[in-house]
Amino acid sequence: MRLSNARMTLKFASNLSFMFTECPSIIGRYQLAKDAGFQAVESGFPFGYSVQQVTQAKEAAQVDQVLINVFTGDVAKGELGFAAIPGKEEEFRKSIQLTIDYAKALKCSKIHVMAGIVENPSPVNDTVYESNLRYAVDKFAKEDIVGLIEPINGYSVPNYYMNCYDKGLALVKKINSPHLKLMFDIFHLQHIKGNITNVIKENFQHLGHVQVAQVPDRHEPDTPGELDYRYILSVLEKLGYTGHIGLEYKPKTKSVEGLKWIHNFGYSL
Repeated sequence: MRLSNARMTLKFASNLSFMFTECPSIIGRYQLAKDAGFQAVESGFPFGYSVQQVTQAKEAAQVDQVLINVFTGDVAKGELGFAAIPGKEEEFRKSIQLTIDYAKALKCSKIHVMAGIVENPSPVNDTVYESNLRYAVDKFAKEDIVGLIEPINGYSVPNYYMNCYDKGLALVKKINSPHLKLMFDIFHLQHIKGNITNVIKENFQHLGHVQVAQVPDRHEPDTPGELDYRYILSVLEKLGYTGHIGLEYKPKTKSVEGLKWIHNFGYSL
């Protein structure tokens, strides 16, 4: 997707875990994204599908995979990653290697490392989280992959360990590696912290990926809500953001119908 005038180019990626759910199979959504005009996609971990199946779907659709979430464990049991869970270090290491295998096959250079559910966080969780991230960053560096920390708000996911942008940013600065960045999901950022413009400007050098959805209902950026996405996107343009913007929203009606906001905002497929 490119701007239709002389402004800078912004690139958009369909999130296959949120969009095109008219198709029950995540691997079937690759072609739907391509048919809608997308050149790039992102997704959660493709549970239930082999590396070969996912790679074949991606290559058949001729799209780029720009982000994948780490294997999070048994979602039915409420597992959302292992990074901050004491006693799950082995599961964490296995999840990192498994996700790297998928990322390499998909030629994907970014992995979102999920922290897990922690009802009563303690310094022990902090220590385990940092240790696990350092392990992951070392593995990512060898594969030229960027790991991403995404603070997630407590309204959407209660008791998620990494629910604070300041905490996530402090850890990114402490580890100080080009292979660990902060994910700016604007939906979560607004819920957690607000002050969108200044947070982006002040921390732009640590920004590794952007995702968008309206607040509070998590629909398209042009639906009623708290955020003026025309302005937010213009801030990213002026700062020279060159990465993809992930469309991690729940279409209010049909996925393709909802894409009209792109044209209305001055962009084109």
